[in-house]
Amino acid sequence: MVAVITIASPKSRILQNPIPSKDPSYSFYGVSLKSLSSQLKPRNKRNGDISLVVAATNSTASSTDTKNSGGGRFYLNFTGFPFPLGPFLNRRTIRTEAVKGCVWLFEQEQALGFSSVSTNIRMTVIKLKSGGLWVHAPIAPTKECIELVKELGAPVEYIVLPTFAYEHKIFVGPFSRKFPKAQIWVAPRQWSWPLNLPLEFFGIFRSKTLKDEDLSTPWADEIEQKVLSSPEVGIGPYVEVAFYHKRSRTLLVTDAVIYVPRKPPECISKDSLLASAKNGLAVKILSKGKEVLEEPVVDNQMNRQKGWERMVLQILFLGPSNLLEPNASFAQMSQKLIVSPIVKTLVFSKVPEKVRDWIDRIARDWKFKRIIPAHFAGPINASRSDFLAAFAFLDDLLGERARPSLSLLFTSLLGKAASYFPPDDMRTLSSLDEFLVSIGVVKKTVSGRKRIALR
Repeated sequence: MVAVITIASPKSRILQNPIPSKDPSYSFYGVSLKSLSSQLKPRNKRNGDISLVVAATNSTASSTDTKNSGGGRFYLNFTGFPFPLGPFLNRRTIRTEAVKGCVWLFEQEQALGFSSVSTNIRMTVIKLKSGGLWVHAPIAPTKECIELVKELGAPVEYIVLPTFAYEHKIFVGPFSRKFPKAQIWVAPRQWSWPLNLPLEFFGIFRSKTLKDEDLSTPWADEIEQKVLSSPEVGIGPYVEVAFYHKRSRTLLVTDAVIYVPRKPPECISKDSLLASAKNGLAVKILSKGKEVLEEPVVDNQMNRQKGWERMVLQILFLGPSNLLEPNASFAQMSQKLIVSPIVKTLVFSKVPEKVRDWIDRIARDWKFKRIIPAHFAGPINASRSDFLAAFAFLDDLLGERARPSLSLLFTSLLGKAASYFPPDDMRTLSSLDEFLVSIGVVKKTVSGRKRIALR
């Protein structure tokens, strides 16, 4: 999840009860410039058949989940073009049990180069009926991280790279060497930039390719998969594989949708939040002409929250209109299921028919009740209608009407509201998109599609 043209390709308890609920996680995304690069409100309720998005409340973590040993968090990384992915030396890992005895989340901080912008990156681990572990989107294999995996008391059988994005790809090789008996499976059409390097360069050997709706995978009876493989929208294609764990009714995505929590993920350090709260050069430039005072940043909850809000807006918009006072824009972008503005603008809007096919097939075939993305909040309690609503902008691009179901009609309206991004904040991103199209770096590609009836 890195909003830069970085390479191959745009997270204890990080989210324990982020939003309480009574009723049923740049792309600092490997997709922020993913096509160009490698990296609810309280108590939303159900009314009749109308399903609304709420954050999960059943994720638990014990105090033994985190290790208070700085040495166990050491991980050296200075790779990534043009900006390396931090933290460079120390990565804290937080493990959360998302579904009791079945699904666990592992999260670390991920920073963009030498900036003060960070987010979380998430690895999801599922225990199969065989007793082995299925690992989705590995993170940095620090000593602490590997110990937390081993504490689950089961062997790692499969390691899965669900995207082409560098920010996820970079950890697959090192992680797999900790579990040499595990099979490695990768998304198709892998590529990197500025050099299209083979997977072996990233330390990934003897990997198998994930195929769309493949029933021959060793986990097919428990986990299904659908591949989004778009035409080239820029310097390379956008590829993402969605998975559905049938037992827990969980949808796993990488960067397709996100849910920005009100509070920062626990894995993001205090120092990172306070650094973002300082009135530096970026704030001065993006202050709407208001006077920016240089004053010391005191460590308190208000400044940590300001730092988080500034991080989010830079991740989502690259150049938001007002970093000095981020509250209003942050409120519009947080606590709801959305497609990231960067992914929407630079990728999905270029291939709406391909994306529509993919999400229609997901909604048609999989009756999920929660979504786990690779960044920001997770798990998210969300239905198929909520998922479709986040993609309501496709209806406008394809000139389609909302589906006839009352639930889908209602959530489609919500989705259009959720897809509304503040015009001032979108200005930099829109200008970048227009520029990239004008010089041919980004294409306006549309491919054919077949209509899929939802059931």
